[in-house]
Amino acid sequence: MVLLEFSMSPLNKGESVSQYVARSLEIIDASGLDYRLHAMGTIIEGEIDQVLDVLRKCFDAMAADCDRVTCTAKLDFRRGHSGRLESKVAGVEQRLGRKLKT
Repeated sequence: MVLLEFSMSPLNKGESVSQYVARSLEIIDASGLDYRLHAMGTIIEGEIDQVLDVLRKCFDAMAADCDRVTCTAKLDFRRGHSGRLESKVAGVEQRLGRKLKT
């Protein structure tokens, strides 16, 4: 399983791009993969082909009506492990002995 963290936005649509981000979230949600939206991007968990397919669909949807698109993506692969969207945070909380804001 991999975690894919990415941020994608158009560069030619002004300062507020939430409508474009919302389209990506529709694609991500429809994929059925586990994900977390945060203030600076989204993290998706799944098999490598699944998460890259979602990334490609998000790009295609944005590029359909945006002349310039920027995307930053980061992958974290760990063989034999799943549920890391929760377990990575839980591990840090356990070491601290308290819950964190997530």
